[in-house]
Amino acid sequence: MSWWWARAVGAAKKKFEEDEAPSKHQSVALVIGVTGIVGNSLAEILPLSDTPGGPWKVYGVARRPRPAWNDDNPINYIRCDISDPEDVQAKLSTFTDITHVFYVTWANRRTEAENCEVNGKMFKNVLDVVIPNCPSLKHICLQTGRKHYLGQRESHGKVEIPDSPYTEDLPRLNYINFYYTLEDILFEAVEKNEGLTWSVHRPGKIFGFSPYSMMNLMGTLCVYAAICKHEGAVLRFPGCKAAWEGYSDCSDADLIAEQQIWAAVDPNAKNEAFNVSNGDVFKWKHFWKVLAEQFGVESGEYEEGQKLALHEMMKDKGPVWDEIVRENGLTPTKLEDVGNWWFGDVILGTECTLDTMNKSKEHGFLGFRNSKNTFISWIDKVKAYKIVP
Repeated sequence: MSWWWARAVGAAKKKFEEDEAPSKHQSVALVIGVTGIVGNSLAEILPLSDTPGGPWKVYGVARRPRPAWNDDNPINYIRCDISDPEDVQAKLSTFTDITHVFYVTWANRRTEAENCEVNGKMFKNVLDVVIPNCPSLKHICLQTGRKHYLGQRESHGKVEIPDSPYTEDLPRLNYINFYYTLEDILFEAVEKNEGLTWSVHRPGKIFGFSPYSMMNLMGTLCVYAAICKHEGAVLRFPGCKAAWEGYSDCSDADLIAEQQIWAAVDPNAKNEAFNVSNGDVFKWKHFWKVLAEQFGVESGEYEEGQKLALHEMMKDKGPVWDEIVRENGLTPTKLEDVGNWWFGDVILGTECTLDTMNKSKEHGFLGFRNSKNTFISWIDKVKAYKIVP
């Protein structure tokens, strides 16, 4: 059974024991955005004893101090602001042994032009330092997302969106998109460096764990459910009928990390863009009941004619959250840090789209996830790290 298939059906993760630590690393990863949802999964999976391309040495880069929930991963943590070229030069130029870059971070600005500028500069700052200083660099993984096909918020209503399911060969939309900016920077860098390869990974809505993420859907839903539990309230569905009744898909963070590792080491995956989703579909009307069960609250239904929004429902709940944290001995957090209400409203308030995993499978990646099982497992992880009771 191949690693990709074994991981897909839930093979147990086995971390290095102290006496199993390799004397020599075969590959050296630089994970940019290591405290993000997929970055956190990469930090857990890359150091495992059975990960292809390994044994791996891992450098993890993030802007903030290392959080406790990332502390048990055997990585070299580097605090660095990649928007500052001088900080990048000072912090990363001394690492000359990097063989693979996993770029899984982004910044959000008011306009798409600003997004293109700031995200392009961040990516270029990293490549401008790493490529000249790392003679053994082989591959760069870039994570973007499904908005490659949908466009960013600013373009909605201004360009025609193709029908889903989306395939990787669809042309770019005729509107600026920072994903396109990042791809162009990547293609130019690889073209100038013989032997260097690339891959681009386009997940949909991500199920994973990171209290630091700007798109932390699982954490947001868990915090909302915990507040409903504390107040004895019904878990009302703050979304549209199309999301409630329609088919959705999702991308498990561990699966995304596994696909990126596969693309980094498998010759069949070089210089390609890949969708990455779990391989099944679900309806929020069913998962809403699962969420309610996990927190012991009454599950609401779609309320015809009601316009509910998480950002409105939660705007005065800061003191309630402080009380929940205090009474349950949770990891100290503020509501605005763990509840990305705007993002929850986007996901639950819009018609769902789907992609296809055919290209990825045809190139040799057979990984998949049962979305209901992964939904529950990430809820369990949010509880295990005492973000919610």
